[in-house]
Amino acid sequence: MYKLIGAAQTRAFRVMWMLEELGQPFDLVPAKPRSPEAMEYNPSGKVPALLDGDELLTDSVAIMQYLADKHGALTAPAGTIARARQDAMLFWLIDEFDAILWAAAKHSFVFPEDQRVPAIKDSLKAEFARTSGQLSERLQGPFLMGEEITVPDLLAVHCINWSIGAGFPAVDDKLGTWAAGLRKRDAFKAAKARGA
Repeated sequence: MYKLIGAAQTRAFRVMWMLEELGQPFDLVPAKPRSPEAMEYNPSGKVPALLDGDELLTDSVAIMQYLADKHGALTAPAGTIARARQDAMLFWLIDEFDAILWAAAKHSFVFPEDQRVPAIKDSLKAEFARTSGQLSERLQGPFLMGEEITVPDLLAVHCINWSIGAGFPAVDDKLGTWAAGLRKRDAFKAAKARGA
């Protein structure tokens, strides 16, 4: 059984959702970033971390893709053109969605107060609005990569949820409706219930 370290209000939720989509049981240690529990598994204090037997993995997206590959679901097979396109979407989301939200978080509560630059958040919100418009244009099917849900869908919806909590501008109706639909999935609801 997997052991997941991280509170549901963090990037650990992505992995919780992934595990629920895969139907894999897991124990949750709801550790907050930089807590003693988090530091025990990752010296940086970042969450999530995942124990698979004796192996410890860190970074939410790396964990999600590992689980998808291991269980042969929510991913195109490695070494295929479909996988290269999926990876391109995944890396774009990390650069253009996740990184913007993380930068805003650093200037809101992560950095010591004397290192925060609150004014930067206006430009980050504008950049997120531009990028979310691009994502909306790229969404052509029921899921980002077409007819099947994949890792990028979970990452994108988690980032959209994060943007709402961070007070970012709302995404357009197309993207908002799509994300709302994915939040209705049983696995999303199960992950949310576990983190409540």
